[in-house]
Amino acid sequence: MGDKSMGALDGAILQKIADQVNSIAELGVEIGIVIGGGNIFRGLKAAADGMDRVSADNMGMLATVINSLALQEYLEKQGRFTRVMTAVQMSQMAEPFIRRRAVRHLEKGRVVIFAGGTGNPYFSTDTAAALRASEIDAEVVLKGTKVDGVYDSDPVKNSLAVKFENVSYLDVINRNLQVMDITAISMCMDNKIPIIVFNLYEKDNLRRIILGEKIGTLVS
Repeated sequence: MGDKSMGALDGAILQKIADQVNSIAELGVEIGIVIGGGNIFRGLKAAADGMDRVSADNMGMLATVINSLALQEYLEKQGRFTRVMTAVQMSQMAEPFIRRRAVRHLEKGRVVIFAGGTGNPYFSTDTAAALRASEIDAEVVLKGTKVDGVYDSDPVKNSLAVKFENVSYLDVINRNLQVMDITAISMCMDNKIPIIVFNLYEKDNLRRIILGEKIGTLVS
């Protein structure tokens, strides 16, 4: 969304994200991406406002497909072969998610964008990311946010908030640190997948992480 209003897509932001993804794809890294849809529709907010939760979550999953197709467009403008795979059937727009096919795409050097969440209501995009990471046997989950790591409180509201360089899965859960939801954290913990939380909007952060620099916060 960038600086634009709700429901919008900011081409400049899409370009910056595509540039970062392309820079690590050039290194030979296999990349799976999970995108939220909060810039278009927030299922939880709609449910809080009185909409049926299942309907609200279904609409939120469709919003992630719009964002996924947009990012695919910006990646392919740079010559990067990309596949959007959805957890819900819409074969005219994207492939259905099939684990073995997804792994094959990754092995061929294609960037795979996983859209549609888990395909089920009541599960967040975070959980979808943890699930797909587990299914494709990912080495790490990189959680791109607007802040530069995990803090003991909201750094936007509290200027004295302390940033963690490293934190355990259990500490995240017990201290309710709002890294990802508990289901997602538990799944990463069970499958021993580390999580790096970092600022996606700072240029070259993604590449610097891949090259071994200590960026953001490591959850392990």
